[in-house]
Amino acid sequence: MSEKTFLVEVSARHVHLCKEDVEKLFGEGHKLTYVRDLSQPGQFVCEERIDIVGAKRTISNVVILGPERPASQVEVSLTDCFTLGTVAPVRESGDVAGTPGLILRGPCGEVELKEGLIVAKRHIHMTPEDAAEFGVEDKQIVEVRIPTDRPVTFGDCVVRVSPKFKLAMHVDTDEANAALIGRNGCQGYIVK
Repeated sequence: MSEKTFLVEVSARHVHLCKEDVEKLFGEGHKLTYVRDLSQPGQFVCEERIDIVGAKRTISNVVILGPERPASQVEVSLTDCFTLGTVAPVRESGDVAGTPGLILRGPCGEVELKEGLIVAKRHIHMTPEDAAEFGVEDKQIVEVRIPTDRPVTFGDCVVRVSPKFKLAMHVDTDEANAALIGRNGCQGYIVK
């Protein structure tokens, strides 16, 4: 495996919405408002914010990421699950079958998701060329060393390969805090 490093970024709690839910939360005909690009091409932070309502508590002012998706989902950390009063499985984005639901609250209404709450599995976005250089394949599980002032090695990192991706690893807020990964990220490398 290559010892080439890559950016490790924090993927904080966020919501992906389908068109129907955007309109229920923000009004008929509403379109998500672009604010800034994310590291992955075509992905962006939206101006709109919503509340996510759990069995125990509500987390307010949660960011929405665009563009719209085929189905709505909420990605949180384990700490967020404690706050909400629920247990969410660790899953890849989009794999929401059988996951807990919750209520999304916007300025124009609410949406009750029957399923869609996950703790996102840590993952590395790669192009096919990156994957060849690192000697890995799509869906392969690897370990990644994060050599910060509080170094850790994360196991169970899934490699996701697509020509649409840009090389970067995503970890949730809890993982970033444990490894002292700052707001601007840090560098990591595959160890096995």
